[in-house]
Amino acid sequence: MKRVLITGGASGIGYAMGAAFAAAGYEVWVTDVDQTALGALPEGWQGRLADVSNEAQISTFMAEIAAKGGLDALCVNAGTKGPTAAIEDVALEDWRACTAVTLDGAFLTLKHAAPMMKAAGKGAVIFTSSTAGMYGYPYRSPYSAAKWAIIGLMKTAAMELGAFGIRANAILPGAVEGPRMERVLEAEATAKGMTRDAVYEGYASGTSLRTWVTAEDIAAVAVFLASDAAARISGQSIPVDGHTVNPDPQIGS
Repeated sequence: MKRVLITGGASGIGYAMGAAFAAAGYEVWVTDVDQTALGALPEGWQGRLADVSNEAQISTFMAEIAAKGGLDALCVNAGTKGPTAAIEDVALEDWRACTAVTLDGAFLTLKHAAPMMKAAGKGAVIFTSSTAGMYGYPYRSPYSAAKWAIIGLMKTAAMELGAFGIRANAILPGAVEGPRMERVLEAEATAKGMTRDAVYEGYASGTSLRTWVTAEDIAAVAVFLASDAAARISGQSIPVDGHTVNPDPQIGS
């Protein structure tokens, strides 16, 4: 049985990825910092409490997976939304807290997964970036900067690991329905002096399809990228966003 590891996999996009990979016949392993959510994982999933920004915790967890036979797919998904504020109002500690999880965590996850995947001579690494990694993101500078950096990390990983049969790609979600984005909507509404519903509609109207996306949309692409059908796809940034044409239609309104 193939094995997948999903960081930040106990809720949201990560959970949807786990469900999609399980349906595709994978053994699912997840890390998360939410013990309650880990305790509610479906039967058969392997959940571990681990902070991706803590190298000792990630190293220990990867050693456990290596001892179990390694990985066929790795979803580098853990992240945090960070503060919602103008650049001049972002505290350095809040900047660092966001980038520690979203960027440092991605680096540490790959750092400690790469040796076992190289030894196996195969595998797929799927990073969760964001359309914020294609455009700027007003009032979300730490998040946007980290998601841009994820693209650079992904492309470098594709170049370094390709000779070992390992592919690396990134999915760039747009506005994804769910509790996390509800918190973002409330914060942006406050920062911009708008209503929650106006911000919501602004996100949708900024896409060609006039829609938000679902976690299941993202998960379906992750399973595809790990499959043999994507055997020649590597180093790519793949938006799943309804085609963003205006990344911040609220500015100025």
